[in-house]
Amino acid sequence: MARPYRYLVRMLLFVAAVSGVIAFLHAQLIEAFLNAPVLNGIIVFVLLLGVAENFRQVIILNPEVTWIRGFQSDTHVPRSTVRRLRLLVPMVAMIGERRGGRLQLSASATRTLLDGISSRLEESRDLSRYLIGLLIFLGLLGTFWGLLETVSAVSGVITSLSGSTDASTLFNDLQAGLKAPLGGMGTAFGTSLFGLAGSLVIGFLDLQSGQAQNRFFNDLEEWLSGLTRLGSGGPVGDGDQSVPAYIQALLEQTADNLENFQRTVQQSEQGRQSANAALVTLGERLSQLTEQMRAQQQMITRITDTQSSVGPSLERLVDTLARSQQAQTAAGGDEAMRAALKGIETLLARLIDETQAGRAQFTQDIRNEFRLLARTIAALADDQR
Repeated sequence: MARPYRYLVRMLLFVAAVSGVIAFLHAQLIEAFLNAPVLNGIIVFVLLLGVAENFRQVIILNPEVTWIRGFQSDTHVPRSTVRRLRLLVPMVAMIGERRGGRLQLSASATRTLLDGISSRLEESRDLSRYLIGLLIFLGLLGTFWGLLETVSAVSGVITSLSGSTDASTLFNDLQAGLKAPLGGMGTAFGTSLFGLAGSLVIGFLDLQSGQAQNRFFNDLEEWLSGLTRLGSGGPVGDGDQSVPAYIQALLEQTADNLENFQRTVQQSEQGRQSANAALVTLGERLSQLTEQMRAQQQMITRITDTQSSVGPSLERLVDTLARSQQAQTAAGGDEAMRAALKGIETLLARLIDETQAGRAQFTQDIRNEFRLLARTIAALADDQR
């Protein structure tokens, strides 16, 4: 929807041009105005009223365009803007609350809306058209009024000349008597000038306001045409319908329900696809956790095997050292050798204890890892629910 600023600019430029002409010819216009100040004052007042009315007709289109743009973009429209609406009151009452989703109108509803808005546009231009005719009427009224004054003055001059015989006196009387007919002619032509010029100014402004309203109506018609759903019951004539009104209403309601059901099914399908994707992701994560558990199990098995092979070897080593010590004692070995063997035995015993403690600590760490893994799987399952 285009705003009517372009037409307002044209109207302002035209009013500025007319004001420039008036300023350039102000002396002659003032002289013509003073020939019939009352009638010319009425003409000027009607002219100003017509200018204001045409500007008002274009300015009131701005809140209408604001409301339509807000409805199209599904944004909030201030209540002050809604209260200033004049042309779209039927549309606001019909579809003003139906925001969100896809709006569709029947052909009869669209035609009703467009006919109502068109009639309101025509009514808004009635005053401007009447003011144009009123200016022409006032100009013609001043013309005929001035001609009546001229005819009366000429009749008086002829009557006054009939009793005079002196040529100089006759000429002076004729000269004095012609002032009144000339004043009547000034009234006639002055009011005609102001009336026709005023009708010309208001006519151009009315043309621009009409173009702005036609542009607004055409844009509105194009938008509503995109929202119109054509029925399948055959053509609709003027005032005749192919099906009864209540059946058509039921069909429209059924179509709306089917559209809502279709949107619900689409939303359910989207939810199902999201759930499937989440389950696939959960399966992948569980697979990764299973692989990690297998790797950890294999590592535990290797460590257990290693510890199982180290234990007997250490025990055999201790037994060998003990037998060697006993043999050396029986053979009468020295004390230094016995001390060394005792130190080796002590170190081997400490090594066995540290190995057993390390195995216990590793087993506890594996248990903690399994507990953390179980809690992670439970949390993922809760999130998917």
